[in-house]
Amino acid sequence: MFFVLMGIQMLAQDRTVTGRVTASDDGSGIPGASISIKGTSKGTSSDADGNYKITVSGSSVLTFSSVGFNSQDVSVGNKSQINVALATDTKALTEVVVVGYGTQKKSQLTGAISSVTSKQITEMPITNLGQAMQGRVAGVDVAQSGSKPGTVPKVLIRGRRSFNAGNDPLYVVDGIPLSSGYEDMNPNDVASMEILKDATATAIYGARGANGVVLITTKRGSKDGKTVISYDTYVGSTQTLDKINLFTGAEYAEMKRESRRTIGTYKDANGNLVPTGVMDAYADSKLFTAIELDGIAKGRTTDYQDLMVRKGFQQNHAIGVQGGNEKTQFSINGGYFQDKGIIEGLDFTRYSLRVNVDHQVNKALKVGISSYGMYGVTNGANLNPYGFLLSQNPLARAFDDSGNLIFQQTDDALLTNPLNEIVKGAKIDETRKYRIFNSVYAELQLAKGLKYRVNFGPDFTISRNGQFNGALTNAIKGGNPTATTDNRFGFNYTIENILTYNKQIKDHNIGITALQSMQRDDYEQYTQSVLGVPVETQAFFNLGNASSIQGIGSNLIQWTIASYMARINYDYKGKYLLTVTARRDGSSRFGENTKWGNFPGVALGWNLHQENFMKRLTFIDELKLRASMAQVGNQGLSPYQTQGLEGRTSYAWNNNAAYGYRPNTIGNADLKWETSTSKNIGADFSLWRGKVSGSVEYYQTNTTDLLLSDQLPTSTGFAAVTRNVGETKNTGIELSLSTVNVDAENGFKWSTDFTFYKNSEEIVSLYNGAKDDVGNRWFIGKPLNSYFDYKYEGIWQTAEAADAKAKGFSVGQIKVADSNGDGKITADDRVLLGSDVPTWTGGITNRFSYKGFDLSFFIFTRQGQKIVSRFHQNSNYLQGRYNQIKVDYWTPNNPNAYYPRPNFNQEFPAYNTAIMYFDGSFIKVRNINVGYTFPVKTAQKLGLSSLRVYASIQQPFIFSKYRSKENGVDPETSNGNVDNNVTPATQVSTFGLNIKF
Repeated sequence: MFFVLMGIQMLAQDRTVTGRVTASDDGSGIPGASISIKGTSKGTSSDADGNYKITVSGSSVLTFSSVGFNSQDVSVGNKSQINVALATDTKALTEVVVVGYGTQKKSQLTGAISSVTSKQITEMPITNLGQAMQGRVAGVDVAQSGSKPGTVPKVLIRGRRSFNAGNDPLYVVDGIPLSSGYEDMNPNDVASMEILKDATATAIYGARGANGVVLITTKRGSKDGKTVISYDTYVGSTQTLDKINLFTGAEYAEMKRESRRTIGTYKDANGNLVPTGVMDAYADSKLFTAIELDGIAKGRTTDYQDLMVRKGFQQNHAIGVQGGNEKTQFSINGGYFQDKGIIEGLDFTRYSLRVNVDHQVNKALKVGISSYGMYGVTNGANLNPYGFLLSQNPLARAFDDSGNLIFQQTDDALLTNPLNEIVKGAKIDETRKYRIFNSVYAELQLAKGLKYRVNFGPDFTISRNGQFNGALTNAIKGGNPTATTDNRFGFNYTIENILTYNKQIKDHNIGITALQSMQRDDYEQYTQSVLGVPVETQAFFNLGNASSIQGIGSNLIQWTIASYMARINYDYKGKYLLTVTARRDGSSRFGENTKWGNFPGVALGWNLHQENFMKRLTFIDELKLRASMAQVGNQGLSPYQTQGLEGRTSYAWNNNAAYGYRPNTIGNADLKWETSTSKNIGADFSLWRGKVSGSVEYYQTNTTDLLLSDQLPTSTGFAAVTRNVGETKNTGIELSLSTVNVDAENGFKWSTDFTFYKNSEEIVSLYNGAKDDVGNRWFIGKPLNSYFDYKYEGIWQTAEAADAKAKGFSVGQIKVADSNGDGKITADDRVLLGSDVPTWTGGITNRFSYKGFDLSFFIFTRQGQKIVSRFHQNSNYLQGRYNQIKVDYWTPNNPNAYYPRPNFNQEFPAYNTAIMYFDGSFIKVRNINVGYTFPVKTAQKLGLSSLRVYASIQQPFIFSKYRSKENGVDPETSNGNVDNNVTPATQVSTFGLNIKF
């Protein structure tokens, strides 16, 4: 008993333990390694040579850890010296990623592939998967116009290549290519996304790989025998980040007066012109209506923005059940998402259910299914009452003395009360969409290393859009209500037969994949329009009661694509990598002579860090060089476009009206694929045990045989014929970088992810060779969308009156450059002003964590692009009839203004397009997220396995010259245009829970 007590006492006594922490692979000391006493916050770190010293008790357990190494626990006992060799954490090198028709270790990849993890997808509240890629994937440009609920961002991978064949990526979910976009997917269902960027990575998808491929993998069950139930939710409010600055009532009145001074009609009782800055009661009585005079007298400014815009609301609920054993794995995820916009009648709701099951029937056979059902309701996709309110007269009244809406506030026949547009039932635009997407497979092990898999992917889509315009709306203005329905039915299915063979022969590893597939799409559409709905509450649900049918139509579109693919992956000792791909596609969309296309690819990789001469560079964990070249196609041609189509025509038959058909388009049986040839060189690296890692890419893509309309002499009876002519080129660089900045022994950690992307887009040739097409704004050596217009040079001043008159202008009007110097302003004076292609884009995410607390913020930027501001064109009348954005306009008393003098005789200022081009650069703080994960013991007391609470704010700040100095709105746009067809920028504040049982 004495010796037992002595042993316990010795263990309880504090002692000093020393030692050295080294790397197991080369024995070098690890500086800054963390040595902590398990279960406490006490610890220390190693010095520059890996040595350490710490005071502990004999019963303590020391935890040794360092970035890039596997951690190790050691019991102290009666030891006074503990030396530890930590093994390199090879997780990053052995991580498996989806590459299309299979998976590969990250260290063996030869193509340019980027990943977005489930953590990145769920670390901020998002409504669609496009938002998850923005700023997080180098080489991917994601842009969204406005904040309307249900709006989907535009996704471009490595720029635009085509004018007419589309530039959207191909989306593949659980191995099945989607016939449409990703907008129906629930982000909570996704485990990871792989973005295939270079041609050798996308060549396995052949005719649909030209614009990049996004592989979406959904969550599966586990084999550990445990069932995990999760509940993820957030709720929050949406509010406008700002509102458009319009003229107040007094400012509008003065602008209206100035518009009459310009034409000499704002005169006093004696017939004298009232000068600028002077208000005359008599002149006002002749100019303004009674309601306007009342507004002037009372100093009224009716702010329709404040009356229409409200606080929006978002909520998201996701329940998941995952589990299984060695034989059967399952994952069930149900989701509900709702986004009520900042304007009444604009909202989006999505219900979803995903069931994934995998079952090992026996040693040779495995089967599974991924089934996704979605029901979505979008209100207001084609409505924008916000844009209508911008031109409303601020001197008028929106409500009468009884609080009722005034339908016609002024005597202007074109303007009605915009608040009537959001009265419930007055104007309806509702889309209901049902989608069932499945991926069913059976996998058979034929022999060792040889596997056969069959995939079947049926995809059903039903949608109905109903629109209704009541009598008290601006479109009807008291007339007969109208209604329209648009019903669409789609059925798409894919069948794939895949053989894979993997064999290792000593130091040689060979992987072979062979594919035969077919995809078929059937699409039907039925539309009806009526006039005179007798009871407005019927909306579009009883078209048969309407007084007249305005139109009826239907359509059927079918297409099929058949494919064969082979891929060989080879490596020697894991050092030298080779990938060879070949795909052959046949599409019903193309002509009889050119239905089939061949798309080859080859890629090389070199794991340089495995060479003996690199071993001495101990700070390099991984360094892989890659090079590839491949061809991919674009089948984005409308079905039947290769055929000569007929159009309906009317004619007289025996003096009676009759209908017939005439040739409408010329067919071209030689139309074929657009072909993109891509070259890519890249490097993947990991340094200092993973403290710094990333990749860098350089690429060039030439797209030939563009599907363009070639002009024809009108004497042929046709204006153009579609042919394969022209070429475009994209070159760019990409950088992805991840760093672990701090990993302290007290638990504080700070990491950063950074992306940089620069793409140059240019036209090489067109249907007429290397010659510009000015009419379409296509210029050789310039991007596919360039701005070609007059160059703004200021406002004509009083001292320039003679020169202005000689050029056909007046003082106070916009002055544009006489670019060719011929002394007059003609169409030949237009010049290139820029493009919507950004000079570069980037994103940075910082993550901090400390003892359960976490903080992250994400910043995204696009720099150098030009935008077309339709606010400064279409909402800048300066005629004195409509209200508009507030601008500093020219008057004799304000000669240094940027904008021209108001003029009642001009609906818009002359050459007003010259003032609508602006620098669209911006920096956005996309998300700030603060969370706390409760200790496991605390969660268990609540009957949970884990619990995290968090709060986030999305888009709290936008930094942009266009907003701060030009009185603009959110400059982010998917098409280069910023106009009043979008809703204002918003910020969303949310509170959320992540719970696991």
